[in-house]
Amino acid sequence: MDKIKELSEVIKNSNNIVFFGGAGVSTSSGIPDFRSADGLYSKKTGRFYSPEEAVSHSFFVNYPDEFYDFYKKYLIYPDAKPNRCHTALYELEKMGKLKAIVTQNVDGLHQKAGSSVVYELHGSVLRNYCVRCHEFYDEKYIISSDNIPSCRKCGGIVKPDVVLYEEGLSESVLSGAVSAISSADTLIIGGTSLVVYPAAGLIRYFRGNNLILINKSHTKEDNNADIVIHDNIEDVLSEAVEDIKESCRIS
Repeated sequence: MDKIKELSEVIKNSNNIVFFGGAGVSTSSGIPDFRSADGLYSKKTGRFYSPEEAVSHSFFVNYPDEFYDFYKKYLIYPDAKPNRCHTALYELEKMGKLKAIVTQNVDGLHQKAGSSVVYELHGSVLRNYCVRCHEFYDEKYIISSDNIPSCRKCGGIVKPDVVLYEEGLSESVLSGAVSAISSADTLIIGGTSLVVYPAAGLIRYFRGNNLILINKSHTKEDNNADIVIHDNIEDVLSEAVEDIKESCRIS
C-alpha cells in the first residue's frame, strides 16, 4: 500500500492523535530550520560568538545588544503565514481526530492556522515580558524598539518568552505535553530530527498503537516507527488529509 494511503487509513481509524513537530514544519513558511545549509546555525554573527551562543541565556545577560541584534534579524518573522502542514493539522482537529500539537517551534503559526491545543515547548516570539515587573509586550514592540527593548512601565529589559540554551522548559507546558502524548492512540512526528533534548525525549511517553515519522532525513527513531516517510511534512500531511476528505465525499 502507498505510504500516504497507509497514513490516511491510520488517521481515519484513530480518535486521539497528537502531532509532535519541529523546525521542518515551518520552513515552507519562510522560517529557516537550525542545522541545514541555510539554517540558523549557518548565519553570520559577530566576530566573538557563534549562532548557538547567541541564543543562550548567558549571552542574553552578558551581551544584550548583540543578543537582540541576532534575535531580531534571525528569529522573528512577522510576515510568515501558516503553510499546508499547519492547515492540514487544523483540518484534523476539526474532524475530531487531532487532540493536541506539541511543537518545538516558537513562531505561533499553529495558532494562526486555527489549532486550539498547542504545547509550545520552547515558548513563543509573540510573547515578551519585562524581567523586572513582568509587563507583557508583543513581538511588534520588540521589532520597533531601538535594539534593547525596555519596559514602558519600569524601565526593565523586555525578554522574549522563548526558552534559550541553559534555560529549563516550562513545567506546566511539559506536563501538558506528556499528558497528551501518553494518552494518544497515534503519535505523528514531523519535521524534526529528534536531536534536541529534553523535547525529543518526550516520545518515550507514547504508549499508543501507531507511531508515525515524517521527516526529510533519517532519525534515530525510524526503526521504532510503524510508518516512516522521508519527505516534506507539508506535502505528506496535506495529501493525507485531502485523501481522507475525498474518501468521505465518496462514501
